[in-house]
Amino acid sequence: MKATQDVLRVWRQFDHYPMETITKAWYYLQHDRNKQRSVALMKEHRNQFGTSGNCFDLALWLMEEFKSEGIFSYAIGHDLKTPNAHVAVIAVNEAGNKYFCDLGDLWVNPILIERNSDDYSEEELDGFVTGGKVKVEVDLIEINFKFIRPNGKVSQQKFDLQPIQFNRLIDAANYSQSLIRHPLVEMRIFTPDEVLHWEFDSWNSFISSNSGLKNESKLINNNEWAERIYLQTGINKDIIIKSLDVYLRMLHN
Repeated sequence: MKATQDVLRVWRQFDHYPMETITKAWYYLQHDRNKQRSVALMKEHRNQFGTSGNCFDLALWLMEEFKSEGIFSYAIGHDLKTPNAHVAVIAVNEAGNKYFCDLGDLWVNPILIERNSDDYSEEELDGFVTGGKVKVEVDLIEINFKFIRPNGKVSQQKFDLQPIQFNRLIDAANYSQSLIRHPLVEMRIFTPDEVLHWEFDSWNSFISSNSGLKNESKLINNNEWAERIYLQTGINKDIIIKSLDVYLRMLHN
């Protein structure tokens, strides 16, 4: 069920990129119109400030990298133009097999979704998400993922398989980038034994692993949180502080 090397070669370029809404709030202050950045601008910000972006940023960026390698890809998603919107990417390898690639939720690996492939399985599988197994269920119109945690808890996520037209994707992206609700930063941490998942979510932080979830200590102010986020992600501390201040103001309005 794991992706072939042509797909993985592009995917691995993003191994050390956070998924974050820090850039969203920082960039929101600077521009009145379109909030979705171009891939060229995302790369410039990455080089200058260590930022990356949210699921829309990362999907557009990933598709651009697939295109540069001659790999056809397209976006799929759910709940577009709502606060619950999420997008991911389908990459099609040389053999015509489709792989689901989700940088927005920082999957460990892409996963095969081609039912006609001999490699396709609907077993509960390790090695695709941190802290649990995943089961894939594909039909003609949608994918359903079941995530099975070590404690037995099961959650689900569904995606419409219909490719999102580019203009509609950009429209949904601009909508998403204009929603300043709560700060979120996620980062994969690669260790010899497993891939950990570090997360900052609205002034709480924790680490997920195959053995469960570990909460980190609370901090006092945004300067301290900026230091912790910087140490995990490399994002410029001044940008983190400015962004967190924006989120705080939004909370109090």
